[in-house]
Amino acid sequence: MKLGVNIGYWGLGLTSADQLEIVQEAERLGYDSVWAAEAYGSDAATVLAWIAAQTSTIKVGSAIFQMPARSAAMTAMTAATLDQLSDGRMLLGIGSSGPQVAEGWHGQRFARQLARTRDYVAVVRKALARERVEYHGDTLELPLPDGPGKALKLTIGTVQQQIPILLAAIGPKNTALAGEIADGWLPMLLSPEHLPMQRESLEEGAAKAGRSLEGFRITPNVQVLVSDDLDAARDAMRPIVGLYVGGMGSRDKNFYNQLMQRYGFEAAAKEIQDLYLDGKKEEACAAIPGELLDLVTLCGPEDVVRERLRVYRDAGVHTLNLSPMAFDKAERIRQLQIVARLAEEA
Repeated sequence: MKLGVNIGYWGLGLTSADQLEIVQEAERLGYDSVWAAEAYGSDAATVLAWIAAQTSTIKVGSAIFQMPARSAAMTAMTAATLDQLSDGRMLLGIGSSGPQVAEGWHGQRFARQLARTRDYVAVVRKALARERVEYHGDTLELPLPDGPGKALKLTIGTVQQQIPILLAAIGPKNTALAGEIADGWLPMLLSPEHLPMQRESLEEGAAKAGRSLEGFRITPNVQVLVSDDLDAARDAMRPIVGLYVGGMGSRDKNFYNQLMQRYGFEAAAKEIQDLYLDGKKEEACAAIPGELLDLVTLCGPEDVVRERLRVYRDAGVHTLNLSPMAFDKAERIRQLQIVARLAEEA
């Protein structure tokens, strides 16, 4: 199992110099990849280009490029450019974002997500393969049939023979689609104990495409804090888990809340969401069961985290993408150093 580091959104607390030092230390420690995120602040592509220019071996991944923010062709152009600039280190994570961001920020309807994702990935693949892009799908048609547009092909190549495409997905149908059309899967709040349940969806999609999942990159993003004080470590996880389970979406459309219910925390998921959406965020976070935090994060003493690393590995995780829950450079680096050592011991 490989290790990655997710630096998240740019410009939230740490300086550019701090972030770069964290990434360079991760590279020195042998971390396989660094990932940047975007929502409605910093964009991921600019950050990855900046990092690629100041590193030499660590892979650079988007987690994620938002589909509503870019045409499929633009995503292919950006990925190919980053692959050239990084000398073949690009990992292309894409996802649909959520309805509030898609419609409120990008002005794109959040609808027909399965068909939209299928069409989007197909066009990205054609473009990156430097095929002339002519495509007639349910949600995307290139070139448009009633104008002067012509079928074009990407004018630059990639260093890698094929840039890996990883799909962010939560629900069973989207997860199955990842197994069908992608090279990897980027889940959030993954419980390794429940990975067999979700792997069934991946296998379903792979079977539909007539392929196996050998080499498929299961790459969960996992919050981490190694501390002898288990309660304090759990408390550090509460704001992020509370945000996703309680507030990431509307009351009737929150994919993460539904996932927690599938993990068997139906009552807790409903309570967390009700409190969060009523503005009682601290109470919502306090209502998260410790057992749930232990399932979906890496928190607690070294022996606990070491054993959890084994569980993720044995469950079939390809890359464990870590987000240290520390808010200064020195502690983030220390957390990455500890986990690198524990992973080697495990």
